[in-house]
Amino acid sequence: MSAEFSYLQDSLTEFPNYFQRSPHIKQLSQIEPSFYYFAYGSCMCPVDLKRSLGENTHGFVIGAATLKGYRLGFYRKSQLRNCGVLDIVPDPRSTVEGVLYRLPWRLSDALDEREEVPKGGYRQEMIEVHHQGRLYENVRTYVVVNKLTEELAPNDWYFNVVLRGAVTCGLTEPYRWKLFEHMYQLQQRHWQNEWVRSA
Repeated sequence: MSAEFSYLQDSLTEFPNYFQRSPHIKQLSQIEPSFYYFAYGSCMCPVDLKRSLGENTHGFVIGAATLKGYRLGFYRKSQLRNCGVLDIVPDPRSTVEGVLYRLPWRLSDALDEREEVPKGGYRQEMIEVHHQGRLYENVRTYVVVNKLTEELAPNDWYFNVVLRGAVTCGLTEPYRWKLFEHMYQLQQRHWQNEWVRSA
């Protein structure tokens, strides 16, 4: 395990939760058209989402939310990142934790671009999620169009940004550990396969 992974492992319980300690989160204008968005991968990290959308997204975070009836999987290869990236697939026995945003509608096209909707990478799917006992309906998320037949490991960068978003936005500690172990095991399997091929 790299030193970077060791840091992340240590930080899973210690990294400060920005949204629990900051009472000064800006609110989206009630007049501006908006939509709800559930992020479960790299977009859980508001800093990384800002990179694509072009403005600070911390203030659009509602908080950690739960999607029932789905599970995570790395069923897409990102050409940009050259690694496996997250997807959700129906599974009545599972739940996915993620981050619920309320984004201004003017960012909708940029979000589609990030998810490679015009290129057939992901497609929009409307779901419902739970946040602090409230049900949010007509929430947008994204699912992979052409799924891989088996999961592909993330690279170190993607590993980092997914966990940073999960910790920063307050996903539950058991789920963060589950996410960490899932990604770590995929990477271990990848390197074992690489070693066998090169032997």
